[in-house]
Amino acid sequence: MSWRSDLIWIELIAGSRKPSNVCWAFILFLGSLGFLLVGTSSYLGRNFIPSSQQIIFFPQGIVMSFYGIAGLFISSYLWCTILWNVGSGYDRFDIKEGIVCIFRWGFPGKNRRIFLRFLMKDIQSISIEVKEGIYARRVLYMKIRGQGSIPLTRTDENLTLREIEQKAAELAYFLRVPIEVF
Repeated sequence: MSWRSDLIWIELIAGSRKPSNVCWAFILFLGSLGFLLVGTSSYLGRNFIPSSQQIIFFPQGIVMSFYGIAGLFISSYLWCTILWNVGSGYDRFDIKEGIVCIFRWGFPGKNRRIFLRFLMKDIQSISIEVKEGIYARRVLYMKIRGQGSIPLTRTDENLTLREIEQKAAELAYFLRVPIEVF
């Protein structure tokens, strides 16, 4: 989602609050509870799941309990990133003031708010990284003089080649900088 005028371009960046992340966190939570339930039932010698076969505690019950606890930790991590909406923010390109502001939410702590500010005259180019294959990757970067490259799209954002080229062309035209492909 973005908003543009002749002098300002604001692009909102989606964070971790996506339906796919909620779905994966929920599935992982339920699966880990199942593993933990089976491991606990083998320890207590009771069958809490009526249609399942009783397993012995050592070694299967210990392994199932370990997988259940590990899954709960990973699920908790996913739920926290969703709750804190890690990665969300905005990109603001202001020709009138001659500045670029990039804001992202991070994990709680000292650097929870990530705010970068650059002068437009320091922008060298807009670049596109394209890697095809099984793990295709298409990322849009902004090259800053003396600072390196800053990603403007998420690495897991599955844009088609046409979409990333169009986005790069529009942004480069707006900022009046060249486009590089690597």
